[in-house]
Parts: sequence; structure tokens; C-alpha cells
Amino acid sequence: MSLDTSVSAFLREVAERGWAVFPSALAVDLVERLRSDLARASSVCRAVQVKNGLAENTDGTVHHAVILGGAFLELLERLPVVSHLRAFFDGNFILNSFGGVTNLRDRPSYVSIPHRDIRTFSGDLHLMVNMMVLLDEFTLSNGATYLLTGSHRAPDRPPEDRFFATAERLVAPSGSIVLFDSNLWHAAGANHTDGPRRVLTLTFTRPFLKQQLDYPRALGYDRGESFPDDVRQVLGYNARVPATLEEWYQPPQRRMYKPGQG
Repeated sequence: MSLDTSVSAFLREVAERGWAVFPSALAVDLVERLRSDLARASSVCRAVQVKNGLAENTDGTVHHAVILGGAFLELLERLPVVSHLRAFFDGNFILNSFGGVTNLRDRPSYVSIPHRDIRTFSGDLHLMVNMMVLLDEFTLSNGATYLLTGSHRAPDRPPEDRFFATAERLVAPSGSIVLFDSNLWHAAGANHTDGPRRVLTLTFTRPFLKQQLDYPRALGYDRGESFPDDVRQVLGYNARVPATLEEWYQPPQRRMYKPGQG
């Protein structure tokens, strides 16, 4: 599916299959900067994982990388699938999580277990969507993700043997973007090569759902006005929760939870 494909065709694809791929959707220069920044984020996250006793099964995983800025914020500024996301949610949306995975030979993590990223099956109600940004070519040899097509319509976890026997593999070039209904069951494949298989893993939700990390607070409340309108919306600056009566009693234009957030 190309970026020129109609939004209605994208919605049909996701409704029927649960996922859609936009091959080579990002510029090569941005992909290179994202790779570099992912390496930096991996070092930052790994230090905290080890310090807090969470080293097991988390090697190669990164969480909430957007708070480190750099190319991660640039990705949100240059995101080429905003119209598709708005159509999926039928309105505004916000960032729920911004992670990354560096899949290396013989170093599996929890993402290799079949899972879905929404804890409550939402059926036809679109609460969350996953986005994968491929920073390397995904091949069968280096651990292309398993996607169980159509499983977004089933409330129950599929048996693991059936999952791996029937799931499709996400084989796509570097720079591709994948969007899938968060009800879809998926798992990382095993990397049998000597090179890394890197990917960014983002989720977006309707604005009234709580973010996994308070991104406006982490980035700085005062910094919100420095972002373009669409980035400020995605980061959650328009869906903040007041903590005092002074913050609550404000005219609409100064409220923390802005109009149009669902």
C-alpha cells in the first residue's frame, strides 16, 4: 500500500486484515538519524533496566524514547500517515507509547512471545493502533514480525502453535511504516543473522485514554507552545488533566483538556 492509497482503502485493509504496510515511507536520511538515536536510547534505558532489577528479557528494548528528543520528535513532525490515523480514530489522537527494539542473534526478549498491546479487547471500537517504523529491512532470516491476520476480530488469545503456524511474516524494506489494529496478535521473530534488526514501536490512542508516560510533563509543560500544532496534539498537550481548582476553572482557550479530544 503506497502513501497515495486512499484513506478509505486503508480503512478497508485494516478492517479486513488488521494491518497495512506502507513500504519505504520515510526518507533515508531520517531513518539513519533514527538508527543513531535508537542506539543512544538503548544505552539510557538499559542502564535504568539493570539498576532497577529488570535486566532479564528486556535486552534490546527501549521505552518512551520520544522524551530524548532528536530524530524521535522529528519523526512525529514528519509523520506521513497522519490522515490515516485520523481516519482510524475518526478524529484526534495522541501518542500512548514510543518504544523501540533492537533484535539481535540469540538475545530474545519478551516481544518474541505472541501478544497484543491493548489489554481490553475493543472489537470494532477503535481505541488504539500500533505503528512500526522499520529501521532495517525485515526478512525471514533476521526476525520479521509475525502478524496473525484477522485476529483483531477475536477476543481470545490464539493457541501458540496455531499462531506460529498461520501468522504472516512482515517482510518489508527499511523505512517502511506498518499500522495495525492493536487488537491484533503479533510477535517478534528470531534473528538468525549477525546484524541487528531495528524497529520503532509506537502506539496511538483516542485522547481520553491515559498515556503510558506523561509526555507533556516529561518534555516540559512550558515547552508545549514551541511545538507545531499537530505535534503538540499528538504529544498530549491538549489532553492534560488539571490538578487544582485554579487549573480547572479556566475559560475554554486556557483549559488543559482542550475541545475536540473525545
